[in-house]
Amino acid sequence: MASDDGLRELYAAAHGRLVLQVTALTGDLAEAEDVVQEAFVRAMGRWSRIRGYDNPEAWVYSVACNLARSRWRRTQRALHLVPSPSIAAELSPDRVALLEALRALPADQREAVVLHHLVDLPIEEVATRQGVPVGTVKARLHRGRKALAAGAGLRDEEVALDG
Repeated sequence: MASDDGLRELYAAAHGRLVLQVTALTGDLAEAEDVVQEAFVRAMGRWSRIRGYDNPEAWVYSVACNLARSRWRRTQRALHLVPSPSIAAELSPDRVALLEALRALPADQREAVVLHHLVDLPIEEVATRQGVPVGTVKARLHRGRKALAAGAGLRDEEVALDG
């Protein structure tokens, strides 16, 4: 059995999906690509242990999110400015508007909204990934939808996050 048994398959199946998820969290495609790549590099060094996990993709996602958060904090300390998003030109105007609206949410709400509504994870899986109780995820989703709706001048049930 090769030392990377399963890692190449995980990369092929999950890389694009993880980049999209992290882009939705950060609003920056290049940053998302960098941290997802770094997360896979870290997984490579620990693959003998990680491949036995129930969900190795969740481990890579968590590492990528932690890397993105760390980079953001370092940037904040260094520049004392909120980083401006660099969103890929090929995104539709609706996608750009959604990413901008998501960036306005607090990080915990944004992550819950992205994982549940854009990635279609069940609330229980979102809770596991965020390391919080299910009730906390429900509250974050409610507040996130309410904030997105308020920003768009809609009722929260009118906010369409899919597609």
